Amino acid sequence: MRVLFCTDGSEISLNAFYNVSKFLKDAIIDAICVIDWNFLPDSMNIENENYSKAYENIADSVLNFAENLIQEENFTVGSKIKSFGSAAEGLLEQITKEDYDLVLLGSHGKKGIQKWLGSVSRQVISHSQVPVFVSKKRTKSKKILLTVDGSEESFNAVRHAANLLNLKETEVSIISVKENPELLPIEATLDQNWLDSIEKQQRIHATKAINKAKTLMNNAQTQIQNEVILTGNPAHKIIEFAENEKIDLIIMGARTKTDLSKLLLGSVSKRVLENVDSDILIISK
Repeated sequence: MRVLFCTDGSEISLNAFYNVSKFLKDAIIDAICVIDWNFLPDSMNIENENYSKAYENIADSVLNFAENLIQEENFTVGSKIKSFGSAAEGLLEQITKEDYDLVLLGSHGKKGIQKWLGSVSRQVISHSQVPVFVSKKRTKSKKILLTVDGSEESFNAVRHAANLLNLKETEVSIISVKENPELLPIEATLDQNWLDSIEKQQRIHATKAINKAKTLMNNAQTQIQNEVILTGNPAHKIIEFAENEKIDLIIMGARTKTDLSKLLLGSVSKRVLENVDSDILIISK
């Protein structure tokens, strides 16, 4: 397994490594530090005032610290990579250069208009086909939530998670959220028999999805402790469940979307990412 550990030396970026290290099997870990010139004032002339060398030294220090962390956790150190420019662009460029199995990122959890403009983590998730593990704080890394909706993307996420992570010493829950038929237009909700039939079909669909995910995890010798079917808005229910149950890691699949839908609509996985404190592993393969 080859992993890309993205760090700027901040505690938030280091949390991603600390948290995921408890799940990783044998891995070669590359560390990358991107010095983002976009945050420097326009008045700074990087070349003339020798800022470039100063920031290179900072990047070297960050990467040396990351190297020590990787060795302390008994993983193999791969490449140490310095990049300069836009953080998201630098990370995505590196992701395309190597055959990575996992990318580790810290997220500052931007709110309001900032999250719609796109944080680094959101941009990387939106444009990368490599699974991305995003962390906002240090966790106990014990309580895991798998989300399935019956789509092949959600089952692929379960398969990849079983291959990527060692979840044997964790408490794993599987959740499937069915839409509330009462939220349909009023004309469609007048027939109670029809509503009951739709709800029954949704429950059967959700049960089948959970059973398939459970089988996939059992085949990977991981036991499931909780199976939950909820009704309502999928993103809201997942966020609510994660908060109430104090989930440490949420594992989700993500559908490929157009650039317009990424910006205006988002997906369930991205809405969850923006509104939970849990770690989140988003798998879009």
